[in-house]
Amino acid sequence: MILACHNLNKSFGERVIVKDGSFHIEEREKAAFVGVNGAGKSTVLKMITGEEPTDSGNIILTKGKQIGYLAQQQNPQSGRTIYEELKTAKADIILLEQQIRSIEQELKSLSGEALETRLETYNRLMSEFESKNGYAYESEITGVLKGLGFQEEDFEKPADTLSGGQKTRVSLGKLLLTNPDILLLDEPTNHLDLNSISWLETYLLNYPGAVFIVSHDRFFLNRVVTKVVEIEHGNIRMYSGNYKAYSDKKKQIRDARMKEYLNQQREISHQEAVIEKLRSFNREKSIKRAESREKMLNKMTLVEKPLSDTDEIHFSLEPACVSGNDVLAVEGLSKQYDGQVLFSDAEFEIRRGEHVAVIGSNGTGKTTLLKILNGLADADSGSFSLGAKVQIGYYDQEHHVLHDRKTIFEEISDDYPALNHTKIRSTLAAFQFTGDDVFKLVGDLSGGEKGRVSLAKLMLSEANFLILDEPTNHLDITSKEILEQALNDYTGTVLYVSHDRYFINQTAGRILELANQTFVNYIGNYDYYLEKKEGLPPAGTADAKGASKGSYFHAQKAGPAESEAAALSQASASKQSWLEQKEVQARERKRKNELRKTEEQISLLEKRCQEIDELMTHEDVYSNSVKCQELAEEKALHSARLEELYDLWAELED
Repeated sequence: MILACHNLNKSFGERVIVKDGSFHIEEREKAAFVGVNGAGKSTVLKMITGEEPTDSGNIILTKGKQIGYLAQQQNPQSGRTIYEELKTAKADIILLEQQIRSIEQELKSLSGEALETRLETYNRLMSEFESKNGYAYESEITGVLKGLGFQEEDFEKPADTLSGGQKTRVSLGKLLLTNPDILLLDEPTNHLDLNSISWLETYLLNYPGAVFIVSHDRFFLNRVVTKVVEIEHGNIRMYSGNYKAYSDKKKQIRDARMKEYLNQQREISHQEAVIEKLRSFNREKSIKRAESREKMLNKMTLVEKPLSDTDEIHFSLEPACVSGNDVLAVEGLSKQYDGQVLFSDAEFEIRRGEHVAVIGSNGTGKTTLLKILNGLADADSGSFSLGAKVQIGYYDQEHHVLHDRKTIFEEISDDYPALNHTKIRSTLAAFQFTGDDVFKLVGDLSGGEKGRVSLAKLMLSEANFLILDEPTNHLDITSKEILEQALNDYTGTVLYVSHDRYFINQTAGRILELANQTFVNYIGNYDYYLEKKEGLPPAGTADAKGASKGSYFHAQKAGPAESEAAALSQASASKQSWLEQKEVQARERKRKNELRKTEEQISLLEKRCQEIDELMTHEDVYSNSVKCQELAEEKALHSARLEELYDLWAELED
C-alpha cells in the first residue's frame, strides 16, 4: 500500500464534501476517482497533497514515497521554452552530467592518490548516471513532447505564450518525466487529441508507479484502471475492475437496493392495511393482534430509498420539421491557415438521419470545417450546399454564440422572445440553473456552465441538423450519458467533432477522419474505425466467423453419452424446479381464494348484525318478545361465527 486515507471529513459551510471517507491505493495500482461535477474529487486530491486541509481524518503516504500532482488548470510563468520547461524535470540528471564533465577535465591534471580518489567519485557518479538512464533523457523528453502532440518546431516556443490547454500539456509532460511514486492526475485527457490520449494510455499502463486519475473519459478509464473509487453524496466507495465493471456493479447494487426499498414499502402498506382491518373488527383479541403488528412495524429497520443524482441535466432534442433526404454536400473544399494547409479538395455528403463524427489530431482543421459550414469562416476554395428545409443548430465549444454581458435568462429570452417566464425558468432548471442562478452573467460562468447554457439553446432551437463542436467537454459522465440518449433518440441529422471515443461509439454511425489534409470515410462507430486502422478483421467477416466456429467446435469435445446424460440431468432439474414453482403458486392461489371468501362472509355477517341492531330499535319488533328472541339468537350465532372467521382471516393473512 502506498497511500491510505482513513475517515476523511471535509465541509464548506453546510455543504458536505466527504463524510468518514476511506480508501487506499496499492503500489503500481492504476485507480480512477469518479463522481459528478461538484462532488468533491478535486478537493480530495488537494487534501492528499496538502493544498487543502482536512476537517478530520488521516492521510498516510508510505515513508520515502513522492507524490506528483497535475491540477486541472496550469499556468507556468518561467520564461523558458517548452523544451526547457520539460528539461527541468531532469535537473538531477543534468547536474550529474555537469559534475561528470567537470571531473573529466580535472582528471587530465591529476596523478597518484588524488587521481585515485577522483576516479572513485567519477565511477560512482557514472554508475548513478547510468542507473537513471542519463544517456537517454533527451530522447525521453522528445518522446513525451511528441506523444502529447507537440511538433519539433513547437519545442522552442516560450511556455508563457501558450494557450491554457497547451500549458496543461506541458505541465503533464513535466510531471510524467519526474517519475513520482504516485501520480495524481486531475482530468489529464482534457486538451489531448485521440493520438495523444492513446499514447498516454500506453504510458500509464507501463508506468512503474501508482496512478490515481480523475477523468470523465470512460474509454480511457476502461483501458487504464483496475479499480474505481467513487465519491457520491459525501460517501466514498471502492470497486474492483475498470469503469465498465464499476458501472455494471453500481447498477446492480442500486437496482437491488431499490427492489429492497420497494418491497419493504409494499410490506409496510400491507401491514398498515391489516392493522386497520383488525381494529375494524372491534374485538379485544383483534385489537391485541393489531397492537402486536404495530409494535413489529415500529421496530422495523427502514431501508433508505437509493439517492439519485439530483444535479443531472434533463432534455430532449426534436426537430421542428423534417429536412430533405440530402442534408449537406461538400465539394472541393480547401482551407489553409498561416500558410499551413488544413484540408484540400474535401468532398463528402451527409444524408438525413445520419450521425457523423469528425475525428483527427489537434490543429488539423476539424473546428474550422464546422465554422465554415456555419458561415463563421470562409473557405479558400470549393463550396458546400444545404438540402431542402435544413435548419442548423450549432454548438460551439468556445461558446462564441453566447454573450458575456447578458444574464443566462436574457441569453434565452432574447433568442426566443415567444417563450414566457415560466417556460424559460423550467428550461433552465432542466440544465441545473435554478433560483438566482438564472441572473448570473454569462461572462462569469465556468466552461461547464457555459456548455449547459449552449445545450439549453440547442434544445430550444428545434433544428433538424445539429453541428456540435466537442459537446462533451466539461460534462461529467452522468451528463454525457443523458446527452448520448438525447442524440440517439434524435430523428434529425448530426455532425460533430469529438475526442471522446466512448461517446463516439455510443452515438456515431459513421466517422470522417481528417488526416493528411483529406477526409477518410468509415461506415461504423469508433470500434469499427479501430479495426480498420489496426488491420483487424471486423466482426462478422469470414475470419471472425471462422474464429467463432473454431471456438464452438472446440467446446464440443464431450462424448455423446456424456452430453445426453448432462442434458437429461439438466432437464430433470428444470422439471423439478418447475413443479415446485407450480405447487407454490397453487398454494398461494388457494390461500388468496380462501381469504377472499372469508372476507366476503365477514362482510355479509357484519352487515346482517347491523341490520338486526337496526330492527331491534323498531317498535313493532322490540314490543314483540318472540321476534326479539329470534333476532337475538340469530345475532348470537352470527357473532360466534364472526369470531371464528376473524381468527381464520388473521391466520390466512399471516
